[in-house]
Amino acid sequence: MEDKLSFGRPMAGIFQPREHAKQSPARNHFVAATGEFVGTFMFLFFAYLGHSMSVATASDTSRIGTNSNSTIIYISMSYGLSLLVTAWALYRVSGGLFNPAVTLGLVITGQLPAVRGAIFFPTQIIGGIAAAAVASAIIPGDIAVTQTTLANGMNQAQGVFLEMFLTAYLVFVILMLAAEKSKATFIAPIGIGMALFVAQIAGVYYTGASLNPARSFGPCVAAAKFQGYHWIYWIGPFLGAIIAGGYFHFVKFFNYYEANPGQDSAGGAFADDINVSVSLGR
Repeated sequence: MEDKLSFGRPMAGIFQPREHAKQSPARNHFVAATGEFVGTFMFLFFAYLGHSMSVATASDTSRIGTNSNSTIIYISMSYGLSLLVTAWALYRVSGGLFNPAVTLGLVITGQLPAVRGAIFFPTQIIGGIAAAAVASAIIPGDIAVTQTTLANGMNQAQGVFLEMFLTAYLVFVILMLAAEKSKATFIAPIGIGMALFVAQIAGVYYTGASLNPARSFGPCVAAAKFQGYHWIYWIGPFLGAIIAGGYFHFVKFFNYYEANPGQDSAGGAFADDINVSVSLGR
């Protein structure tokens, strides 16, 4: 009874962490990889379900029902909110990446060890395939409606560049809000989810707004249907990650925090000067 009523120390049991056991690097990589698999699965599974439902109930069925503004907004919310919640739940386990392009961006900026990045990459791809396969198995309709496709009039070069810029935007937001520690880091998932939502709004109609090779690859495998231009959903996001990583290195090299100082302080850069002026009656 003493252990149960004592608030000074936790009860011993199978759910208590092994504080005195030294975690091996292999075990840490394994735990983080499970977080990436589960997170990628959860993120994309719920996003695919929302995407499928929005297309199935859309009044406009041309080009798989993504011409209406309401359908585009609903699809964008499905991906943005799913990422927000899932990343917030699992960022302490694996970092909450769920995207090979994000993984590349973190590796090239030194925010993620290359070994862990190499482990995460196939894990995220498998998670995307599993999410699409399970979604396909439990809901009616064709999972192919969630595939990323080019709009009429969009050529492959345009698709690559749009995916590149959309992904660069997302990856840079992740680097500045989550990788670069600040007073706002604990709410970084909100900004990251909103960034994906904005990118989806901008790109869903034109390219499907992949920003994530795992997101595009999963439905193709589950539907056994690949577009001839599927490669753009790999090249574009990876180029975007490189651009975001390059600019992140640039602002870090030139000490960006000195260009606009005090943004993480409680009162801003000139709070002390203001307080002195007030106290002296100036």
